[in-house]
Order: sequence, then C-alpha cells, then structure tokens
Amino acid sequence: MSATTTRGRDVRGILLLDKPRGLTSNRALQRVKRLYGAAKAGHTGSLDPLATGMLPICFGAATRLGSFLLDAEKAYRVTARFGVATDTGDADGTVTERLDEPRPTAVALRDALRRFLGEIDQVPPMYSALKRDGKRLYELARRGVVVEREPRRVTIFELAFERYDWPHAELYVRCSKGTYVRSLVVDLAAALGTVAHVAELRRVAVAPFGGEPMATLEMLDEVAETRGMAGLDALLLPADRALVSWPGVVLSATAAARIEHGQAIAAEEPWPIGRVKIYREPREFLAIGEVTPDRRLAPHRVFVR
Repeated sequence: MSATTTRGRDVRGILLLDKPRGLTSNRALQRVKRLYGAAKAGHTGSLDPLATGMLPICFGAATRLGSFLLDAEKAYRVTARFGVATDTGDADGTVTERLDEPRPTAVALRDALRRFLGEIDQVPPMYSALKRDGKRLYELARRGVVVEREPRRVTIFELAFERYDWPHAELYVRCSKGTYVRSLVVDLAAALGTVAHVAELRRVAVAPFGGEPMATLEMLDEVAETRGMAGLDALLLPADRALVSWPGVVLSATAAARIEHGQAIAAEEPWPIGRVKIYREPREFLAIGEVTPDRRLAPHRVFVR
C-alpha cells in the first residue's frame, strides 16, 4: 500500500475515488489527501496513468486495512486494440508492430478466452513497477534494457467479451491480485496469431467494493467548496466496510479495554474460529483479530489508537 503521513486532520474511513485518465495513482492520492487536509492516507493498488476507475483511498487508521484490499480480487472493463503492438502494451506506448491479418472471428476470440480462465502463468511486462536489483522495471525499459522476468501465477475468474468489431474488442475481466491486464491482452492476441494492446482500461471493482458510487476529483473539489470538510467526510465509508465478509464479535467495555492494549481474552463459545472484526459495545469498530482453536481472541490490529 502506498501511504503518506504529514501533520493534518485525523481523517478516518475509505474513499472510493474514480481516478481519471492521465494521472498516476500517487498524484491522485496526493490531491485527495490535500483536499481532506489528512494527516495520513494511502491508496490500495496502483492503476496505470491510462487507466480510470476505482482507486480506494484509506485515511488514518483505515490504512492498516490496505493490505487486505491489495490482496483482493479486481474487476476491469478493457478495450483491446488488435493488429497493433506497443512497447508498453497500452495506448501510451510507441507502436512496435502492425498486423492487418489474420483477423480472428468472434468464435475464435470466444474460444481463446476460455483458455485463459483459471490459474495461469503470466510474465510481468517490462513497463511495470516491479523491481530488479533495486531498479523499477519501467526505468530499465526506458533505457532500452530488457531483463528476464519470472512468470507469476495469477487467477482469471471471469473473462468474456462484451463487444467485438475488428480491430476492437471490449472485454470484462475479474482476476486475482497481481494480474497485469496488459499482459493478458498481449497473450490473448498471440494465441489468436496477432498482436494487440490495451486501448482503454477501467477498474470497476475492488472486492468487496463494486457497484458503490465513486467520487471524481471534480466532485470532491465542488463538495470542498460548497460543503467544506463536513461534506467531504460524508463521502467516506467506514473502515470495516473493507471486511464485510468477515464475522464480527461485540465486546463489553472491560474486554474491549484489554483488546485495545493488545491483550488476548477468552473467546465466547458462539464465536467462530478464524479472523474476526472486533467491536466495542454498542458497535464501535475496535480491531481485527483471530479466534484460536483453544478459544482465545487475540488482537492483530487495533484501530482506535
């Protein structure tokens, strides 16, 4: 998770930002952080400058949940442009190859998509933020240096085309963390005997968030001007929304005080074994923890500090 801390307001919660095209994720984060006057904020998973869509931004104690969002499933809508390859795998790159033939049929495309469902090995692109010997791969690529990259195992849960009219195909992708949609499009084109790049990319979901309204930078500017900080804060989701599928347990004030100080307590019999959200009566989100097989509730991260 990319996070920054400065002196400022103790803002807490999660903002679902609709990142615009042409802006890096970090620059989008810094603009939002300044608008909120927040002491601490971080985004959960970079989007390429070309990409738009959901960029969850966590404030304050919610940044401690960033790793769970980084590990979450993602969903994208992508427009692939067949017949043209670029050095970056997207429309921001330099054209490296053109192929007007073959022109795969819709049936061939549908068949090829099935071959990429499930667990696949994917070679990360050179234009990526992965590091080799302390250097970002994209820094090496800009100098014309190409290094061998180890394939990584990723999972494609859904892959379907929504429209196909050569040379463009609009695809829906739901995938695991670490998936490069650019590499997926390049590999798909190779399976069809052609080349391609990502013309447009939009992230539509970061589990468990999907379908909720997102805030644009223009919207945030308007809210800040017309409704001030109270209006901006009203756009935030509570931190525990990131863990909506986790079971929750509610503690008395006495038990909550022990958890708050990092101490384990006896787990009540109905509580499920495994990871849980911990609340202080009546419903204050206090921490995340784990109920162990020997019926102890141990805190992992406390959020009220």
